[in-house]
Parts: sequence; C-alpha cells; structure tokens
Amino acid sequence: MVNQIRLYTESDHVEKAQHFEAVLSSRGVETEIVTVEQLNARFLRLHPELGLCVDVDGLWLCANGMKMQPDWQAETARLKRASLKSEMIARACNLAEKPFLIDATAGLGHDSLLMAHLGAQVTLVERHPILFTLLEDSHIRARQDTFLSQVVARIHLVFSDSADYLKSRVEQKNLVDVVYLDPMFPQRDQNQQAPKKQAQVKKQMQLLHLLLPEDGEMDLGDHLLELAQDIAKRVVVKRPRLAVFLAGKQPDHQWQGDACRFDAYFQHELVA
Repeated sequence: MVNQIRLYTESDHVEKAQHFEAVLSSRGVETEIVTVEQLNARFLRLHPELGLCVDVDGLWLCANGMKMQPDWQAETARLKRASLKSEMIARACNLAEKPFLIDATAGLGHDSLLMAHLGAQVTLVERHPILFTLLEDSHIRARQDTFLSQVVARIHLVFSDSADYLKSRVEQKNLVDVVYLDPMFPQRDQNQQAPKKQAQVKKQMQLLHLLLPEDGEMDLGDHLLELAQDIAKRVVVKRPRLAVFLAGKQPDHQWQGDACRFDAYFQHELVA
C-alpha cells in the first residue's frame, strides 16, 4: 500500500494542504508538501509520478499528466435523470423499500451516491487511506451543494477493511437489508472465448489502478460474499456481463444489461 506520497499545492492553498497532510498522517500515510508556482497541466505532465495535489477544488490524485477526484458534483445530471424504474441497480438492490445498505467496495462512491439519491441509507466502506480521504473530501464538499446535501446526508463513510467491518457486524449480529459488492478488478476473470481489444480505461480508473495495484493489494472480493451473506437479506454483486460468478457461486437472480449485470443472493431466513 502507498504509505508515502508528495502533495503538490500553490502558495494560496498551503493551509489546506497542511490539513490534508495531518489527516493522511493520522491514517498512516506520510506526505511531503511541495509548493509550486503553478499547479497546471504542464506541471502535471512534467511530474508524471503518482502524487496528490490540492487546489481550490480540494484534494486530487495525480499521475501521468492527469488528475482525478471522486467528483460527486459531476454526477448531479445523472442523479436528476435517475428513477427507481430507469435504473437497473434500483431493482437489484430493491431501493423502492429504502433499504439500509452497505457498499463494501467503495471505489469512487458513484454507485453509493446514486443509491442514496434513490432512497437508500448507505454505509460506504473503504480501507485505503488515500482513497478514503479523497472520498471524505468529496463528501464534505457535496454537503455545501444545495442539491447534493440532501443525498449525502444518507451516506455514512467508514474507514475500515471491508472484511473486518463485515466480520464485526456478523459477531454483533448487526444485520442489514443489502450488501453491495462491485470488485475493483473483475476483468481478470471474464469468461470469454478469446481476448478482445478493450477501450482505454477511463482516466479515473487509470489513476485508481496506479493507486491500488492489482497484484497483492487488491483482489476480486470473493472472500466478501460469504461474510455479506451472513448479515444481509440481499447481497448484490455488480459484474461485467460475461464475468464468472463471484466466488463461483450461482446467484438466485440476475438483472442483465448490455455491459454489466447484477447478481443477487437472497437470505430469506435472516431476521433483523
């Protein structure tokens, strides 16, 4: 796991950078603040190594001339178009019932944002200190937005390893309506006849892959399925359309889309 990283900023935002330095230090990440004259596209191109930067819009992950953050404000148009009928994830997670839901594979939080908008009370779990801090900053900034403030009020962030968090809920018999799983690297196990040339991964995912290397640190989430089934009435797994089942377990029901599908595992015997 990345435990040392440079944090670039301009002189106007040093105080904000120092805040993030303290937060990351409390989470085991050592940062070196580097003040630059202009934190612009040219600077990022000339400093391609993985780093962080702070500007008027908050905290960013940067590398290879790119920068990204969980831009929840950019999701506003999608949220305003979304409805319980139009979104397949809403049917898969039974969002019409306004469930208490754990998103155990946070990513950039966009699915959690959508599910909260459609009525779920979401606990968003992330173990990587840098990614969690990026999510936390997005959550704080979204609270200042008139539209998003009502949505993120239904999102609770938890800094924890998902397996540890689910185990603690199992031990406490603390049940939940839905656990949602969207493993970071499902492409390794796609059940395809022949390899296909894939489109370039989006900028956000490219940078996440640099932060969260596939080998060792990340996995497919197989171990989370059984834990999730111990505490949730419904476990929903987002998969690429042709991917094999998580942990090799056939779901009770599926919702199929053009590019992805949702596999659902029902636990009718659980009583909260």
